Amino acid sequence: MRNLVVALLVVVGLVGCSTRSISNSGYDRGYYGAAADNPFYQGELSEFDVLGIATSDSYDQTRIAARLAQTKRSPSLTKGDAVLLIQSGAMLPDQDMLDQLSPSFRVIPFSGVPEKRDDNKSGYASSLRYAAAGAGVETIVVYWGILEAGSENLGTKTVSWIPIVGAVVPDENQLMRIRLKVCVIDVESGAWDIFTPEALTDSALSAVLNRGQSDQRQVARLKEQAYAAASRDLLLRYEH
Repeated sequence: MRNLVVALLVVVGLVGCSTRSISNSGYDRGYYGAAADNPFYQGELSEFDVLGIATSDSYDQTRIAARLAQTKRSPSLTKGDAVLLIQSGAMLPDQDMLDQLSPSFRVIPFSGVPEKRDDNKSGYASSLRYAAAGAGVETIVVYWGILEAGSENLGTKTVSWIPIVGAVVPDENQLMRIRLKVCVIDVESGAWDIFTPEALTDSALSAVLNRGQSDQRQVARLKEQAYAAASRDLLLRYEH
């Protein structure tokens, strides 16, 4: 019974949770669950989009074997190479990611906003590779990311009698985690690989008056750290 009471108190203390795309990471003024306020956000690309896999097609053993033989070459990178960089859901990759990759590669930013189209995913992917070839780019890097947050009510709200005092007393601890997924595509062959850098977490106290600013500082910290980790992993995995 005692353990049950403790568990219930923990559940009650968690007053909100949310998941946001890194491309739509503004503060949720509606408090967890409503969409953030990026007017240009139109959703995410999928692996099927960028890899040219149409789920409406059928793939028999012959096609699978032919595809495997065609893509024996794995993606590779050399410092100084040109890279077409795409952040899923964003018109441009975040500046922190550009800053992380630019010292090692000639980075060409490209739109990650999903196109309104039918199920011709192979057409989109081949167009993407064609566009990269036109810029002399041999490697495409596409990345996705989500921010997961949960807030713990610290119980100080009941202590404040005057509203302005209650507004400045830290009464909430927000835990936030960022997770990235990175897809590396060889332009010539279409061979690809995906990796996920280590998930990173952050914790911050906030009050009513600075809730939004605190949230966005957390987002900025986590993005900077995650992009640095993704850039290091990219070099370690694919540099030859």
